[in-house]
Amino acid sequence: MNLALFRPELTLAVTAIAVILLDLFTERKSLLALVSIIGLAVSAVFAITMWGTFESAFYNMLAVDSFALFFKLLFLGIVALVILASTDYVSKFERYQGEYYALLLLSALGMMLMAATKELISIYISLELASISLYALSGFLKDKKSSEASLKYILLGAMSSAILLYGMALVFGATGETQLDKIFAAVQGMSLGAVSDNPALILGIVLLIAGFGFKIAAFPFHMWVPDVYEGAPTPVVAYLSVGSKAAGFAVILRVFYSSFGGSDWLMSNLGAIFAILAAIGMFLGNLTALPQTNIKRMLGYSSIAQAGYLMVGLAALGAAPFAPVLAESGVIFFLTGYALANLGAFAAIIAISNKTGSDLIDDFSGMIKRSPLLTLALSLSLISLIGMPPAAGFIAKFYIFSGAVHSGLLWLVILAVLNSVISLITTYG
Repeated sequence: MNLALFRPELTLAVTAIAVILLDLFTERKSLLALVSIIGLAVSAVFAITMWGTFESAFYNMLAVDSFALFFKLLFLGIVALVILASTDYVSKFERYQGEYYALLLLSALGMMLMAATKELISIYISLELASISLYALSGFLKDKKSSEASLKYILLGAMSSAILLYGMALVFGATGETQLDKIFAAVQGMSLGAVSDNPALILGIVLLIAGFGFKIAAFPFHMWVPDVYEGAPTPVVAYLSVGSKAAGFAVILRVFYSSFGGSDWLMSNLGAIFAILAAIGMFLGNLTALPQTNIKRMLGYSSIAQAGYLMVGLAALGAAPFAPVLAESGVIFFLTGYALANLGAFAAIIAISNKTGSDLIDDFSGMIKRSPLLTLALSLSLISLIGMPPAAGFIAKFYIFSGAVHSGLLWLVILAVLNSVISLITTYG
């Protein structure tokens, strides 16, 4: 074991403990945010210094590679922006500010491990560390809506975790392995008939799709999204919308294409499944967002549609596993652009809601006169989420759609472009 490879995660864990202890002895709660930001910065420095490293730790369970380090830096940046956006909002939490920052840090720790782990049980433990922290954060306002959001999230999350764990058990039973590279070798060594006639393996993969689909808010595992987005604290919703989705796609890329890529039959069928889920998810998210009156619910349904766009990249990977670079890099670039745009939108919404005391879309009218800069920031973020040129969202969609076209999924790209038009009508219609 090489603990030096674990420095970014250890730093985050120590910072979370330090924030909780500091909360007991200081009346200046602003110090908690400062200590959290310092811990995130130190963790980021450790991750940057490790760039270019390609090693494994903890008996090949933890990978230190460019993929993992990129997502670690992305998660650290997301949490830092959420903490900065929370500086005024945390006054609503009264005596629980230390716990709030600590839970943000611990959930980020879980997400960082999700992107780095190469073993099924370790992935599950990492996912639960991130999820349990988010369950608690969703109910921090302690009012009726927040408590309902947290309860729904916990119950549905527990069910998805059970489904995921059962899927992992079936994959282990079919291959005899839990490490991803060994599962890859086991699948690669099977004949086409042995793979296609293996109900335990196929059912296990389907359950993995269901379990991870819940984490990325993909159709049809999106039931928790609207109520949780409406009831949870707005900074938590911002974090949930980008952090959980980025972690989910990171682990999906790691698991599905590092484990089952050894079988062309599995890859092509995975691509077809992701393509169908992407098409339905885009339409459901965008069309259901049309009648919404609460801006957080509207962005919740938009998140479902965004998961659909991202799954276009997963479908492209399955359709053309011989050219994975364009599709995989497209997904990663899209996640980065989506994170920045969505965090920008929610930061503006937090500021505007503090002025209006409401999350209703009608109450945002006239804000151009009262807060032109906030309105401009929100508009630019929404333009990027829609994918209008020359915003980063347009470049991200162009990138991911190009990968899909190269993989022979022109029909899916046409549907995605049509949905971008629907999202434009939803936002400015």
